[in-house]
Amino acid sequence: MFRIIVLLGAVATVFSVHAAAQSRALLPTIYEAGHFYATPELANGQKMRLVVDTGGAGGSGLYALDSRSAERLGLDVTPCALDDQQIQTIRSPTFQSDKGLPLSSHTPCGAVAIVRKGFAGEVDGEDGLLGAGYLPGHIWTLDYPNQKLWLEPRNWQPPAGAHRTTLGFPQNAKGDPISGLARITLIVSGQPLDLLLDTGATAKPTAAGEQASGTPTEHGVGVTSYITTSVLNRWHQQHPDWRVVADGDNLFGDQHATRLIEVPSVEIAGWDVGPVWFTERPDAAFDAEHGIARYMDREVAGAAGGNIFRHFAMTIDYPNQTAWFSCARQCHD
Repeated sequence: MFRIIVLLGAVATVFSVHAAAQSRALLPTIYEAGHFYATPELANGQKMRLVVDTGGAGGSGLYALDSRSAERLGLDVTPCALDDQQIQTIRSPTFQSDKGLPLSSHTPCGAVAIVRKGFAGEVDGEDGLLGAGYLPGHIWTLDYPNQKLWLEPRNWQPPAGAHRTTLGFPQNAKGDPISGLARITLIVSGQPLDLLLDTGATAKPTAAGEQASGTPTEHGVGVTSYITTSVLNRWHQQHPDWRVVADGDNLFGDQHATRLIEVPSVEIAGWDVGPVWFTERPDAAFDAEHGIARYMDREVAGAAGGNIFRHFAMTIDYPNQTAWFSCARQCHD
């Protein structure tokens, strides 16, 4: 889920020689109700808890860490001058053997993370995120059924039976991506629907929302997909039989509770899955003037989240601007 977008120049980075070996690397993670959390362990025994959020903040190969978490973890924060910005960074944390994160090279000031207040998320204990600044330039498999996160080698090949779909990224004049925020196109009721690919899209269902949707939660929090108010209204008018739950989600508090709508079936990369519940978000959150689409290649109507991806082992191939979906459960082509 996008929170604070920080764009710090080019998103293409490379990992260290060790991480770039021609074999896949399993990252230390836990999986809770549809969210992946990277849990690297520092030399001092402290563990980070970083949500893997393709729609989240960052830039230039840096992951995002909340300033309060940096203090708790005993990490030194160092200022870094970048163009006309002054950012706070973490330079070189030392991890326990085989319990660390692949570290990017050629980052601003040789840093590994950008530090700012507000990078902690909606779940208690969350320290930050591996977001749209850290993930691009590489190939990642989020295996939802097996609850594992893999960094794939450069020579990765899709498994038999996987379906491919193209991702959209904004590009500079040379054709290089200038943002790590990916647009993915789904089909709903026969019509294309452009959405942000957002592994961090977060649900906090109310009692009514949880009863209707059956959304799994951990500490009251789960995953969802987002849809703008205008599209939700159009769907409701065109399909009055699609269930709508008023005040179904209160991620932003009881005074700002939003609706849910149940879509019987969506198509993603040629696979049909459903039903899928979408959580309402204001149009302005996604438009090209004030919303997330300012950092994307075109306007989107919401976000595709973990309640769709849970059916798949999903590989995001950033260098080739594609995603691959291997069906594991409750989907058909």
